Amino acid sequence: MKIRHHREELVRRVAGLTAATQAALLVIAGGYWSVQIAEGSYYRELADNNRLRKLTIEAPRGLILDRFGKPLVENAPSYSLLLDRSLTQDLSESLIFASEILGVDRADLEQVLDDYKRTPRFQPVQLAQELSLAQLARFEVEHLEHPEFEIQTEHLRLYRHAHQTAHVLGYLGEVTNADLARPNSPYLPGDLVGKKALEGLYEVHLRGESGERVVVVDSRGQLIEEFDRLHANSGRDLKLTLDLDLQQTAAELLEGHVGGIVALDPRQGEVLAMVSSPSFNPNSFARRLRQEEWREVLDHPHHPLQNRVLQNTYPPGSIFKIVMALAGLDRGLIDPEKTTAYCRGYSKIYNNRYRCWQAAGHGTVNLRTALKKSCNVYFHQLGQKLGIDQIAAYSRMFGLGRKTGIDLSGEKRGLVPDSRWSLEARGAPWYPGETISVATGQGPILVSPLQVAVLMAAVSNGGRLVQPHLVQDPLLTAQASGERQLALDDEHFALVKEALWSVVNEVGGTGVAAATDLLDVAGKTGTAQVITQERRIDNKDLAQENRDHAWFASFAPVDDPRLVVVVFVEHGGAGSKAAAPLARKMYEAFFEGQSTHRPSTSG
Repeated sequence: MKIRHHREELVRRVAGLTAATQAALLVIAGGYWSVQIAEGSYYRELADNNRLRKLTIEAPRGLILDRFGKPLVENAPSYSLLLDRSLTQDLSESLIFASEILGVDRADLEQVLDDYKRTPRFQPVQLAQELSLAQLARFEVEHLEHPEFEIQTEHLRLYRHAHQTAHVLGYLGEVTNADLARPNSPYLPGDLVGKKALEGLYEVHLRGESGERVVVVDSRGQLIEEFDRLHANSGRDLKLTLDLDLQQTAAELLEGHVGGIVALDPRQGEVLAMVSSPSFNPNSFARRLRQEEWREVLDHPHHPLQNRVLQNTYPPGSIFKIVMALAGLDRGLIDPEKTTAYCRGYSKIYNNRYRCWQAAGHGTVNLRTALKKSCNVYFHQLGQKLGIDQIAAYSRMFGLGRKTGIDLSGEKRGLVPDSRWSLEARGAPWYPGETISVATGQGPILVSPLQVAVLMAAVSNGGRLVQPHLVQDPLLTAQASGERQLALDDEHFALVKEALWSVVNEVGGTGVAAATDLLDVAGKTGTAQVITQERRIDNKDLAQENRDHAWFASFAPVDDPRLVVVVFVEHGGAGSKAAAPLARKMYEAFFEGQSTHRPSTSG
C-alpha cells in the first residue's frame, strides 16, 4: 500500500510538471506569434531604424512676383546645423563644441533644445542657421569625432526689397506651439511659416509639400547609401497686382515721414502700390530673431509692424467734403450754382463758433468754389441740413466705417458715428453741434487711407465701388468680389469730379502742388486736427505729436481715370504742403514710366 501511494504521488507530480511545461511553451509560442506576426511590422521598423534614417527634403517655397514678373521674394540656399541627440554620448560636451564654432553662448543652444524636449531623441534638432563657409568646413572636418552634427541645405527666404514691400509681403517666423498642436499639423518644431500679410494669408499655397529621403547609415551615423526618395513639391508662386517701380517710388517719398501711400486702379481695384512708413526688414524674421532685436521692433515709438494704410484709422479732415457734396446733391438740399454760403472765417451755429481754416474767410462760395478752396463754412451749413444720421448713411454707402475686403489681414473698420452709436458706445445722445464738426471730417469719424482710396475710385469711375486686391490669380484670391454700383446720379459725380479738377488745376485751389504737365489730376486736400484749439495756432508752433495730419486723395487722368493715389502723412501739417507734392511725384513716376518702359495696366 505504501509503494502504491508513492507511485500515485509521483504520477501527480509528473502530470503537474508536464502541464507547467506545456503552459510555458504556450506562453513562449504566444510571445513569438505576437512579436513575429501580430506586431512584426512594428519591430521590423524599430530594427530598420538602427540602419535607416528618414531625412526631410524641404519644399522650396513659392515665389512672389510683381505684376510684370519681377521677383519680390525668392529662396536663397543656406546651410543650417542639425543635432541628432541619439548619436551624442555627452550632450554637454557636444554643445560646448558647437558653441565654440558658432561663437554663441552654450546657454543659447540649450534654450533651443528646450523647444524639442518632447520630441523623440532621434529627431534632429536645428541648432543654427546661415552657417558661414568657415563654420561649415569646421563641422565637416570634425564629423568623425562628432557624428551627432549634420549640415542641412535649406531655402532661406530672401526679400529683395526688404523695407519697401514689408507690409504687403509679411515675413516668416518659427512655428508656434499652437500650430504644432493642431490636428494633422504638417509642421515640426523649428519650421518657419508665413506670418502676417500675404506670406501668412497664402501659407498653404506658398509652402508646398516636403519630400523625404530614406538613407542607410552605419553604427556611427555615417551615410552608406540612399534607400528611397519621395520628391518635394514646390509651393505655388503668387503674382501680384503690385507695380514694383511705383512701390519703390512711394517708399522713397515716405522716407523720413510717418504715414502711408496707396495707389490703385479705379477700374478693377488692383493695388499698384501700398507703403507704410516706418517699415521693417522682413529678412530679419527669416531666421531666429534674437530677443533684443524683437524688443527693438516692439518698442519703436512709431510701431513699424503696423500697416498704416489699412490698420490705422484717422479723421479724414476735408477729404470728407466729397461725401458731403454728393450727399447734399443726392438729397436735393443744395443746388450747385444757386446754393451759396458767405464765409467770413467762421460759422456761428447753435450759439457756437466753428472756424474755417482761412481766417480772413472766402467770401461768397457755391459748391464748386467751396470744394476748390476747401471752405468749411459751406459744409458747416450743409451738415446742419443733412443731420448726422443721413451723413452716416452716405458715408457707409461709400465704404467708410467698414472693411474694404482686401486680401490682407488686420484691416480696421474705422468709425462712422450716428445717433444710435452715440447711445450705445457713449451712453449719451448725439448733440447737433457735433454734426458740424463731422461735416468737415473732424470729431469721432475715423477712416483708413485704403477706405479713402476706394471712395476716390468710386468718384472717378462714376459710382462703382471696387474691392481692392493684391493677388492676380483668381484661384488664389481669398475673397469674393465685393464690387457694386452706387445708385447715385451720374451728373452729380460729373459735377464733383470737375470741382476736384479745379482743386488742383486752378489758381486758388488747395491742391495746386499736385498739378503736373503730364496730365490732369483731380484731388482733394485734407488737414485733420489732432488736438482741439481754442485759438488758431500755427503747426510749427505745436509739438510734433500735436500737429495736424496731412491728406491728399486724388485720381488721374480726369477724363479716363487709371490711377488713384492717396497720401497720408501723420503730423505732417497742411495736406496742401505735405501730401499733395508727394502725389504729384507718384503720378509723374507712373505715367512717365508707362510712356517709356512700363506696360500699361489691364483694363
